[in-house]
Amino acid sequence: MQCMQVAKRIANTRLDLPKIAEGGNSMEEIKSFLRSRQPVNLIIAAANILVFLVLSFLGDTENAAFMAAHGASVTAYVEQGEYYRLFTCMFLHFGLEHLFYNMLVLIFLGDALEEAVGKVRYLVIYLGGGLIGNVVSVLIEIQKGESIVSAGASGAIFSVIGALVFIVLKNHGNLGTYSGKRLVLMAVLSILQSMTATGVDNSAHIGGFAAGFVLAFLLGAAKKAAAHTDFVDKERKNF
Repeated sequence: MQCMQVAKRIANTRLDLPKIAEGGNSMEEIKSFLRSRQPVNLIIAAANILVFLVLSFLGDTENAAFMAAHGASVTAYVEQGEYYRLFTCMFLHFGLEHLFYNMLVLIFLGDALEEAVGKVRYLVIYLGGGLIGNVVSVLIEIQKGESIVSAGASGAIFSVIGALVFIVLKNHGNLGTYSGKRLVLMAVLSILQSMTATGVDNSAHIGGFAAGFVLAFLLGAAKKAAAHTDFVDKERKNF
């Protein structure tokens, strides 16, 4: 999961995905999968994909100048008052591989968080954490005297990871229908992968993670998630 910079390179990642049935049942499997997703997270993922498709039709999404012209975060431009880039860059991706990996992680971790804390809290954590991560990134670039073209949903995704880690730690590994240990493992692997890959904006990742952790605390996300877990447990017993 990368908030990619110029001359980026994403490490190859192999993940096991649910197998979609072949033949006439494939469309039903896809529909069933989409229906099982959380609404806000699904809309966010769809928005990222739609933006990527439109920009791919218009030009080269791996070209820094093209991306800068279409809303990517550019330190020098943000310094000049184009603060909207801190938001728009969250929906832009440098190439299909960048988009695919980010959306893959978002679909599963984002769903886990939204189901646990609800739509509004999830949206605040995702967008708020993403913005804070991008602000941290720009401030560090200004301090270093750099002007980087940066884009990607990973600052927001790391905010989701930070919130999940807070909830799992606070609730002793419980997170509704999801395994707390597995989610933490996936979060740790995402963090390690981002730290070892080249061309990655780790400042946005760290800022997003910290923001998500704090926002989860301020929004009472752990308490909400605990109530959801209790409800799920009761439903299981009744079943």
